[in-house]
Amino acid sequence: MLTFAKSLIILQLYTHIFYGLVLGVVQGISEWLPISSKTQVLVTGTYLLNMPFSEAYTLGLFLEIGTTLAAIIYFRKELWSIIRFIIGKGDAQSKQLFTYVLVTIVITGIIGAPIYIAIDSITGAYNLGIPMLLIGIILIGDALLIWYSKSRHKKLLQRRNFSHMGIKDYVVVGIVQGIAALPGVSRSGITTSSLLLLNVESEEAFRLSFLTGIFATAAAVGLTLLVSHTNVSSAINTIGISGLLVAIVVSLLVSLVLIRFLIKTASHSSIIYLTAALGLLAIFGGAMAWIFNIG
Repeated sequence: MLTFAKSLIILQLYTHIFYGLVLGVVQGISEWLPISSKTQVLVTGTYLLNMPFSEAYTLGLFLEIGTTLAAIIYFRKELWSIIRFIIGKGDAQSKQLFTYVLVTIVITGIIGAPIYIAIDSITGAYNLGIPMLLIGIILIGDALLIWYSKSRHKKLLQRRNFSHMGIKDYVVVGIVQGIAALPGVSRSGITTSSLLLLNVESEEAFRLSFLTGIFATAAAVGLTLLVSHTNVSSAINTIGISGLLVAIVVSLLVSLVLIRFLIKTASHSSIIYLTAALGLLAIFGGAMAWIFNIG
């Protein structure tokens, strides 16, 4: 017969596993759509797990480990091409891929790291409603940017592929990807939209966006562990090691199963309405939290 203490431990384990399943599915789906996966994890962590905003924001970045592993598997050919260049066996295309990744990641770090550190230092100082209101406004801005980039892209007759891109284009991608450190900003949405505005072919834009995202995410996870270890520890205590591992594995498996479908879905115009709807929900939730002084 189980003692009361053992029953509590088992209940806590099941609770952590449930949280991990939910967060893993949210991360695994939202990563490949222009709706900001870290924001969806942030909202889920805040309202489902009752986590402080700063901890949920940190968890949103930390959980990208699983989807990054999925991206490495999915884009293994491109990554192998970069490795071949590094070891001196690459061609002109692998050299360009290496240059693209290097420039974008350096610029992303210069822009994104200070933004993340600033957000990490101030999120705990505000009522939950204020950051949620801002996230909602940013999500609606995401939707407008996606709509504008798609509309403009349709009007342009000539398309550019990767071979026609240069350093200036890489710098633009790096800048906007750094801005995506802000809560509510979709990294894939803002980088893909920027590439479309640069008149890059749509399929190429998605490929290049997610490819550079592998390195940006890896750097973001490292920065999170470096500067937010307190929030990471608190978040792990809330979800548990078991919940964290479940979330990472589930996000990996969901990504591997759905990545191709979700990337195609992201190219449809209906994704604009989903992004705007999530923004309105965040504004509504933020307004309620502000009015009733929640968080």
